Amino acid sequence: MSSGAHEHSVSTQAADAHGHAETPQLRIQFDTEAQQRECSTLGMWIFLITEVMFFGGMFAAYSIYRSRWPEVFAVASSSMNVYLGATNTVVLLCSSFTMVMAVRASQMANKSKAIVGWIFLTLLFGLTFLGVKAVEWIEKFHEHHIPGMAGFHLAGVADQGAAQIFFSLYFGMTGLHAFHMVVGVGIMLWLANEARQGKFGPKYNTPVDISGLYWHFVDIVWIYLFPLLYLIDRHLK
Repeated sequence: MSSGAHEHSVSTQAADAHGHAETPQLRIQFDTEAQQRECSTLGMWIFLITEVMFFGGMFAAYSIYRSRWPEVFAVASSSMNVYLGATNTVVLLCSSFTMVMAVRASQMANKSKAIVGWIFLTLLFGLTFLGVKAVEWIEKFHEHHIPGMAGFHLAGVADQGAAQIFFSLYFGMTGLHAFHMVVGVGIMLWLANEARQGKFGPKYNTPVDISGLYWHFVDIVWIYLFPLLYLIDRHLK
């Protein structure tokens, strides 16, 4: 290797080392913060696409069975506690707003306290959603509307098997959604801890940004679940 090439290699390595030293959040496989941000965002969008396909299968199953037993699904849907469902809808819409504000705060200088505050509000709304959902599930247990439960009975329905299919879909879809909320709560706890240490700001806010994408996706899924499970068949009762 010529001395010129060697000097260029050494200087490049030194520049890379210096650049990563100045920005400790920059992972070694990336050359710039912009590249890291773009790759992280692309990765999250790819993940969300797989989630759309995953939930899409459940929505397809719901559509198929609903077309087969529309009357049974109408009665079953009317048995849902629409007030608890509406409460959770409002809660998640509020959580989307606080998540947007957390992302906004992370884009501004000297806003660590604001980031933590908005993240904790988002966390609070997420826990509220899970608490309301737990109340609703307990209510269904007392009503004997658990598929496979001894004494399962939905009044006004002759085909109890079809009614159990509705509640199987209900618990499967809302349970999967709740699992994603639990994951989101864990992410919020991690973000709050990182924000308290002042790790996020105008130069580096990628984790807050992509976590916001995940949180909004989970909220959007509920926006579809609420009318399908609680509202869309009520007029057929």
